[in-house]
Amino acid sequence: MNIKVLGAGCASCHALEERTVDALARIGAEASVEMVTDYGAILGYGVMSTPALVVDDTVMLSGRVPEVEELASILSAASPRPDGGRFTPGNRPDLRDLVVGLDATE
Repeated sequence: MNIKVLGAGCASCHALEERTVDALARIGAEASVEMVTDYGAILGYGVMSTPALVVDDTVMLSGRVPEVEELASILSAASPRPDGGRFTPGNRPDLRDLVVGLDATE
């Protein structure tokens, strides 16, 4: 799993990076975590609000720093399946169900 934290290097961006590392440890997943501060690269992901979390080139969240528990849920859903396969849009759990307070009808 390749994880990128997008942002200007502010306190919130570093907090997201630290919580992401903590969440990975909590779920026992291995991943590379990279801080991306280049504005061109950030805009290339279509992100308009930072910090943002990108997992395997998919923007998972933007504009906030969730708690470690929520990040663990998001990263669990995005990590490789136990059988060695990968979650795809057709078999990936609906991440909207993992985000507390998100109304799927919005």
